[in-house]
Amino acid sequence: MGLLLAATAVMMLFVIYCIVWQVKILRRMSRVLRIREDFSYAMVHDMKTPLSSIIMTVELLHQGRLDDKPQLRERYFSIAEAEARHLLALTNKVLILSKLEHHRLRMNPEALPLRPVVEELAVRLAPRCPKPLRISYDLQVPDIHADAEHWPEVMQNLLDNAVKYTRPDAEAVEIHVSTHAEGRHTELRIRDNGRGIPRRHLHTIFDKYERASAERGRQPQDGAPAGFGLGLSFVHQVVRAHGGTIRAESEEGKWTEFVIRLPEIQEKEKE
Repeated sequence: MGLLLAATAVMMLFVIYCIVWQVKILRRMSRVLRIREDFSYAMVHDMKTPLSSIIMTVELLHQGRLDDKPQLRERYFSIAEAEARHLLALTNKVLILSKLEHHRLRMNPEALPLRPVVEELAVRLAPRCPKPLRISYDLQVPDIHADAEHWPEVMQNLLDNAVKYTRPDAEAVEIHVSTHAEGRHTELRIRDNGRGIPRRHLHTIFDKYERASAERGRQPQDGAPAGFGLGLSFVHQVVRAHGGTIRAESEEGKWTEFVIRLPEIQEKEKE
């Protein structure tokens, strides 16, 4: 009887363990399905605005209502082109992320001067910036070891976030870019004076679709922008593909700083 009771107890424990495990699997599957649904919602929502702008612009141009207003017509052409490029950039970002996650995209790091990259991006971001854009530098290491094709996109995402999440009470968007050598790595820091990130979100901001999931079904608070939640995930994946690491530090309502560590440039590449 004792052996029978012991065997029964073991079987009961095993059955309970299996039930608990199945519940965990079902919850995980439910979360994955919810994230996919949230992404679809965010994607449609985010693509609707540029598509509407393109359709409205093309209709006006097709009707010939701007034929006698060349300056305004040229402006509408520029708007349609910018929105189309925005959609193409989103599509490319999804494709590149997929390749990175499946290790099908190779990086070709080289000695890349950082300041010219940031200055070119600043020129492109300034017209969209709601306040004066001020960028300062402290580049103890002027060149970083990065892919010339994909690294500008990394910097664009980080700078664009600083512009998007401008603090309402700030007089200007201030971004400080600094680099210094740390052992066999180069540490790159991008600091802004924006809204900041709540401490509870610092460990999830690099997750794919995180922002889309967090903001589904409601408008972002305080004028914060909606989106896919792909930008920081893309940054994280590209940094990892370079053999580097990235983390975020922030004080809510004051500043955010992204800290990237990349392998240093080899002597052969410097030559």
